[in-house]
Amino acid sequence: MRVSVELVPRSEDALFEDVSVVRKVLPSVDLLNIPDLIRFDLRSDDAAARVNRASGLNVIPHIRAIDIAPGAPLPGADRPELKAVLVVAGDPLPAGSDRVAYPNTSAQIIERYRREVPHLDVYAVFDPYRRAPRQELEDVARKKDAGACGFFTQPLFDLHMLQLSMDWLRDDTVFWGISPVLGERSRRYWERVNHVVFPKDYDDTLDGNIRLARQMLTLVREKNDNTYLMPLKVDLASYLGGLSDIITG
Repeated sequence: MRVSVELVPRSEDALFEDVSVVRKVLPSVDLLNIPDLIRFDLRSDDAAARVNRASGLNVIPHIRAIDIAPGAPLPGADRPELKAVLVVAGDPLPAGSDRVAYPNTSAQIIERYRREVPHLDVYAVFDPYRRAPRQELEDVARKKDAGACGFFTQPLFDLHMLQLSMDWLRDDTVFWGISPVLGERSRRYWERVNHVVFPKDYDDTLDGNIRLARQMLTLVREKNDNTYLMPLKVDLASYLGGLSDIITG
């Protein structure tokens, strides 16, 4: 089982503080992934390259398809520190933003990476919540045809959904997403924005989230699959520390 930890690049200092925590709590983990969030100044490919140079860890930046102009250089193409990228569609721009969005699909940008930057592995996204499974799996097929080597999933919050999704993607390389959701407010956000359907007995305490993550990690290990942890709005050391034995064991 390979494990990645997703770290948000709020600033370079904050990012390196989080990297230090990961290295201390999970010394066996050698992979990070970094999202590209437009509300922060530090771009994901720049952040990934800086972390790699400083730590030697492999880092996969998220690349927003809608940010890439036709014919523009692909982010990360000129960074020898990178071995892979994760192409995401990109959330819509907020009202009043002066940024420009382009009508690219993830598959179109994946195909460009495979054609123009063939030394990079290109991962894509699988999301079991956002639409009907048939439509999502058709999109998975398009991304594979474009050259995706594997998938990072949106976080899952139900063992049954994880098992079902594992069956759907049983022939693919997948990093299964695990993220804590603490409190009613965070649950409503995930339900509204990401269309997540939580189990009725979902425990949104820190201990409950750690218990579920341990169950999911056990299943991922049994299937010889991979995972990434998205420790949002939680004390990083406390959350990762509650999982360290099962990750390193």
